[in-house]
Amino acid sequence: MLKISIVEGRKQRRLVVEGKLVAPWSDELKATCERAGSGLNGRELVVDLKIVTTISEAGENVLVELMKQGVKVRCCGVFTEYVLKQLTRRVRRNGSQEEER
Repeated sequence: MLKISIVEGRKQRRLVVEGKLVAPWSDELKATCERAGSGLNGRELVVDLKIVTTISEAGENVLVELMKQGVKVRCCGVFTEYVLKQLTRRVRRNGSQEEER
């Protein structure tokens, strides 16, 4: 199960993700981010993973896509921090490879 709540702020629109970020719900996060990305008026879009309990490979792939698009991802806890660090390295590594092409 996955729940996504939208919290509006002056400087950001935050998507609070709760539960398991696994297929097919990872696609729901991607679609929600696409919808939430419109009308930001200079604010940043942030995905908050503080309440996520599981992240599958499909969930990781969606997060990498979102990070490449400039979406900020926040987390806390040992598990999500570790996964986020690995994904950040992946984005940087792939980004530098794409720049070389």
